[in-house]
Amino acid sequence: MNFLSLFVLVPILMMIGLALAKGMKQIRFVSVLGSAIQLVLAIGLVFLYLNERASGNMEEMLFQASTLWYAPLNIHYAVGVDGISVAMILLTTIVVFAGIFASWKMDPLPKEFFLWLVLLSIGVYGFFISIDLFTMFMFYEIALIPMYLLIGVWGSGRKEYSAMKLTLMLMGGSAFLMVGIFGIYFHSSPEGAYTMNLLEIAKTSIPVDAQMWIFPLTFVGFGVLGAMFPFHTWSPDGHASAPTAVSMLHAGVLMKLGGYGCFRVAIYLMPEAANQLAWIFLILTGISVVYGAYSAIVQTDLKYINAYSSVSHCGLVLFAILMLNQTALTGAVLQMLSHGLMTALFFALIGMIYSRTHTRNIMEMGGLMKIMPFLSVCYVIAGLASLGLPGLSGFVAEMTIFVGSFEHTDIFHRVFTIIACTSIVITAVYILRVVGKLLYGEVQDKHHLALTDATWFERLSAITLIVAVAGLGLAPSWIADMISQSFNSLIERL
Repeated sequence: MNFLSLFVLVPILMMIGLALAKGMKQIRFVSVLGSAIQLVLAIGLVFLYLNERASGNMEEMLFQASTLWYAPLNIHYAVGVDGISVAMILLTTIVVFAGIFASWKMDPLPKEFFLWLVLLSIGVYGFFISIDLFTMFMFYEIALIPMYLLIGVWGSGRKEYSAMKLTLMLMGGSAFLMVGIFGIYFHSSPEGAYTMNLLEIAKTSIPVDAQMWIFPLTFVGFGVLGAMFPFHTWSPDGHASAPTAVSMLHAGVLMKLGGYGCFRVAIYLMPEAANQLAWIFLILTGISVVYGAYSAIVQTDLKYINAYSSVSHCGLVLFAILMLNQTALTGAVLQMLSHGLMTALFFALIGMIYSRTHTRNIMEMGGLMKIMPFLSVCYVIAGLASLGLPGLSGFVAEMTIFVGSFEHTDIFHRVFTIIACTSIVITAVYILRVVGKLLYGEVQDKHHLALTDATWFERLSAITLIVAVAGLGLAPSWIADMISQSFNSLIERL
């Protein structure tokens, strides 16, 4: 069996184990064991990939395997990874592992909750390893479908409304994407030997006139999941209503499918259209960056603050991708990693605080540093990462993006880069405001004085993510090199 397929097989075995599990102890054992195995596999994949590159293997995609699924349309189960895919898989395993411990006391229906959560992870892993468009789209849908039930059943607040809104908007994006994929398929070969394989399609040039209508469809299709303005409105409501682990996976991993798909499919396969039309989407993503940050300032609900912050940070990912140069593209992937880790940490901590205070309104809380110091210190670290403190992941990612963006010498790109840079200042405003009010303000409810600090499983979840955030911030060069090398073929096409 191909090594990459283990990232799909292990979660499937997890689902079987969960279905057979009896009692909460067995459910937790299967969930922890399965997520730990995935994390070990991802770390092993990183070492295998780096070893292959060090030995001189310059093949565009490593560990490839292909099995014919449907001969009439030439559809294959085709997998392979480059440095970007490896980084995304590692991110996913870290967030899944932390999410399991953040859901340690999930109630009601814990078995069903973890089953749907694992199914979501199968879709994410399959998407990142696929190099066949149909297979990629199939896993993309597998990742989206569980969100409706995970929010609608286990969520809070206006959960039915939020689940339906999220599902309808993301399915709408999928409709654009499906039309774009079939457009690519029917223009994949001038001789009529159509294929869904990304690498084979890249070898043939899609006609420019076809690219001009396929590129917007695919970019918007993926951009909806990346919370691109004006298709972002599902994100704050969905995050606010989702249970803790679902918010962690959705903001930390699932939204990254949007950015990943934009450059893996839209830009990689249609570089001519990307060069001609990028300016349109650059305006929209620039709006996302600033609008999301400004919207976070006026929120009082902790989840809505982080949700609008995610709109801003994910907008920065798409903004960097549209700069179409190697430095900015590398920064985009680093931002996906950084945002995935720190927003998962944010949502984990918000869930832990809410489970104790039973409120997410910052006006109803204060003085938590005295009451729950561990959770408060972790929140400060997450906040500092979000506003780009040197030594943490946010600084590395954002500086790489802005340096890459300034490589353009024309006034249009530089003006929009300066506008995007203002989001750093806005982010500092709402992060410091929340930290000051939530952690150091006056205690608003005397009952909060009796609250307890984090339990061992909550500490393990938070520490796992903090170590990853600090690790990326302090030693970014190895992963940045791995990512940058994977953009060589794309830069040549551009």
